[in-house]
Amino acid sequence: MKPLAVSMGDPAGIGLELAARVWAERQGAPPFFFVGDPHALERASARLGLPAPKLNVAEDASKFTCADGVLDVLRVPLAIQETPGEPDPVNADATIEAIARGVAAVQSGAASALVTLPIAKAVLHTADFGFPGHTEFIAHLTGNDPWPQARGPVMMLAGPSLKVALATIHTPLAKVPAELTRQRILDTARVVSQALTRDFGIAAPRIAICGLNPHAGEDGHIGREEIEIINPAAAALRAEGFNVANAKSADALFHDAARTTYDAVIALYHDQGLIPIKTLHFWDAVNVTLGLPVIRTSPDHGTGFDIAGEGKARDDSFRAALALAWSMAEQRARA
Repeated sequence: MKPLAVSMGDPAGIGLELAARVWAERQGAPPFFFVGDPHALERASARLGLPAPKLNVAEDASKFTCADGVLDVLRVPLAIQETPGEPDPVNADATIEAIARGVAAVQSGAASALVTLPIAKAVLHTADFGFPGHTEFIAHLTGNDPWPQARGPVMMLAGPSLKVALATIHTPLAKVPAELTRQRILDTARVVSQALTRDFGIAAPRIAICGLNPHAGEDGHIGREEIEIINPAAAALRAEGFNVANAKSADALFHDAARTTYDAVIALYHDQGLIPIKTLHFWDAVNVTLGLPVIRTSPDHGTGFDIAGEGKARDDSFRAALALAWSMAEQRARA
């Protein structure tokens, strides 16, 4: 199987040092090549006191051989040298290009999947990025690729004991009810269910859905979205053959016993899903994009500008993102 591609993220954040440390220590991490500035990676290694990595720098990922002890680098040069903790919009184009070239490497078959190191959206918007984040950008880049199943993107946060997909993502809370249509729930659940089988190897996935209102609306006494939108969508999904339960009160869906009743849960807004996943898996959750021709995972944290360059960043989530991307690629290869 081909190696993973790892895009560098914002060079002023902790991404470079995560890549440098995990490469230096490896310890069972799946094979990967780096998409970014090789000199920036060398500087990150030096800041961490790591041995200088032996690099094979190229402009074409199809030439990589994954030689033992050598890190292949698909070169995307920075405009100026990075300063840890001080993001510079001048380097935004390189950050964007690294993502695009990582996606292209997967599309061409040179990489099995893409693992993206964290970006700073505010910085990218200075370069007319035009997308809310990685998820939407990668969906755009793969929009013309053939895909036989329900198409995403759907954002999922995955940990060892919980997988949470989001029906709405970075939507202001006041706008969530208007965006929470029956069609959105149908589309999200189809993508999640098919991805659990295709990418996670779950033959007959069980999907739970959070209620929007307290007590899932309590039969309409504290909100009617469950009655008018969520439960009708769940019924339509069951008619299609998906194992999707009616909305359940979110406050009772995440304890130990409840989590044995489903394989993934669909949360209806950002914090409803991210609070439980980060409570259970703050260090090792993975951000996964579902429903696209390209497999993409990412550490479930940001750029860490406040600790960049200090050697304090934990690599748990990055290692988990590498492992999950590799596992998903293996599942697709077996299909």
